[in-house]
Parts: sequence; C-alpha cells; structure tokens
Amino acid sequence: MQHMNQSHQNPSFFLLMGIPGLEASHFWIAFTFCSMYALAVLGNIAVLLVVRSEPALHQPMYLFLCMLSTIDLVFCTSTVPKFLALFWANAAEIACAAQMFFSHGFSAIDAGIFLAMAFDRYVAICDPLHHTSVLTHAVVGRLGLAALLRGVFYIGPLPLLIRLRLPLYRTQIIAHSYCEHMAVVTLACGDTRVNNLYGMGIGFLVLILDSIAITASYVMIFRAVLGLSTSDARLKTLGTCGSHICAILVFYIPIAVSSLTHRFGHHVPPHIHILLANFYLLIPPILNPIVYAVRTKQIRERLLHIIKSGTQHRDK
Repeated sequence: MQHMNQSHQNPSFFLLMGIPGLEASHFWIAFTFCSMYALAVLGNIAVLLVVRSEPALHQPMYLFLCMLSTIDLVFCTSTVPKFLALFWANAAEIACAAQMFFSHGFSAIDAGIFLAMAFDRYVAICDPLHHTSVLTHAVVGRLGLAALLRGVFYIGPLPLLIRLRLPLYRTQIIAHSYCEHMAVVTLACGDTRVNNLYGMGIGFLVLILDSIAITASYVMIFRAVLGLSTSDARLKTLGTCGSHICAILVFYIPIAVSSLTHRFGHHVPPHIHILLANFYLLIPPILNPIVYAVRTKQIRERLLHIIKSGTQHRDK
C-alpha cells in the first residue's frame, strides 16, 4: 500500500486494511469466511427454490421469508467477496459509497421485513379468520416494497452526508475489511457530529423502535395464545411463531453486540471489533435458512424431497 500521511480532498477511493494486527493470518482467515459465505448462498438459494417449487408454501410467512433470503444474499454479497479479494489478493482499493449503501441499506431492509413478519404473525393468531383477506399477495408485495423504500430512505443519506460534509481526510486507509460507516467517518478531518448523530439515530430507529414494535406485537400474540382453551392449542399456535422469533434474535443480537462494541467498547482490541462486524455480515444469512428448515415441516420435507430427487436423477 502507498504511504498516505498527507490530507486528501474528496478521495475517489479508499484502501481497506483488513483486520489490523492479523494481517499475517488474512490468507487463512479468508477460508473461514469463504466457507461461511458459501453456506449462506447455498442456504438462501435453497429456501428460494423450495418456496418457489411448492404451491402450498405461497403464503405470506413464506413469501416474506423469500424476501428475507433475497435481501440476505445481496447483503452478504455486497461485502464478503471484496474482503476475500483483499485477504487473498491484496485488492485493497474500493469506492466506498456503493458498498456502504448496500451493506447498511439491506440490513435496514431486513429489519423492515421482520416488522412485516411480526404483523403477519399478529394477524394470523389474533385475527385468524381475516388473515387471508388482510394479507393478500398484493398486500405482502406492498409491505415488502415499504421495507425496501424505508431502508433506502434511512441509509441513502449516509454516503451523501460523508461526500458533502466531510471532504477532507487524514488518510485513505480504512482500518477495516469493508466500508463500515463509522470506520470512514473517523478518518475525516472536519466536524463529524452530524454524521455521528445521524448514524446513531438510524441505529436507534432500527434497534430500539423496531424492537419495541415487534415486542408489542408479540405481547398481543401471547395474550391471544393464553386465551386458548388447551395447552396443546397454545403450544401449536406458539410453534408457528418459533422460526420468526429465532430469526429475530439471530438478526438483532449480532447487530446490537457489534454496534455497542464499536461505539462504547473502547477497551476492546480493534481486531475484535472488526471480526465481530464481519461475523455479523454472515451469521444471519447462514442461520436464517437453517432455522426455517429445522422448524418448518413443509420446508424441511420439500427440501428433502428435492435432495432425494436430485440424488436419484444423478444415479440414473
């Protein structure tokens, strides 16, 4: 890498460092992330194929799951191939705006889909007679579009604020393996308060307000479940929410840990910050298909049928 001790005016590109302190291990660390990325891609493509091929799964919950799988594919693909190229080929140069938008934007879209899924579970359990009439395919599509537009609205200003308000940088070298918003902001020479406040505000909206809305929906769901006459009915009804609850925890716990560690864990070594951020990119896309395949009988059976048919076809 070039030495860049002087200030830089509106740089057209930045240079990723990877994981500071672990440069000697980049080559081997990349194999772990490559394996995780392959699992994420295969798992989410499998979910899309299973739902597409099984008409019985063309229900709101599974349509939202397809949206989630598509978003997860874009989310991890926007960053992981680049830092694999960095680790294996030292391809450090990057134009940050696009990657920042896709990585943060699709994370916000994910959160919007989880809100829509919580609404689906609320209607399905609290007002089951009207579930099919309320959550038609058109409504599901509009909710997905709303989640997409919300993510764009939330995250679109991040690269613009950096471009317009922070033209001067101490260095072009980012001590990170992808263009994380705060990793870029900390390099700026100017006043970064607006960028910091906007970033924290988006984190508050996604982490806090969305969590409150999802929690409120589940409070009403649990109240409805407790009103059921038998324990078997209560367990069966709650079972339909199990996959969604697990997926929410898989999404929110890593992002909360990564965000809190980045902002308040000043005593945590930098390589731990970055490893946590990298794992956050891959843990939800890997675990979401597993959670739904394990907990959803229709998906599990259809997936096994596809695998069995493929094996038989290959043996012929």
